[in-house]
Amino acid sequence: MNIEELREYCISKKGTSEGFPFDETTLVFKVMGKMFALTNIEGDLSVNLKCDPEKAIEQREKFPCVLPGYHMSKIHWNTVRIDGTVGDQQIKYWIDDSYELIVAKLTKKQKDELGKL
Repeated sequence: MNIEELREYCISKKGTSEGFPFDETTLVFKVMGKMFALTNIEGDLSVNLKCDPEKAIEQREKFPCVLPGYHMSKIHWNTVRIDGTVGDQQIKYWIDDSYELIVAKLTKKQKDELGKL
């Protein structure tokens, strides 16, 4: 997976927007205004993803490319280095999981709005 494939997959998710709220190199993906993924568009490719705390620890133990979230809450975020050690399907699964965690916390009104998009 490269940066364009990562970007295309993230923005294909319903209600997703993208932007650079922190600086000109940190691309952030949000669903209904809430962040579910961020990546640096320069240097080695990695993505920060929201994760259930128990799953986060399991993933870090099982996959050497998964680290505690860089500049994020280490309890709720993982940084996944996209270095070819796991396949694209696994990375997409983790992106899906991050997205769904955020959607689950949306208000009823936001969920209704998301359903209409």
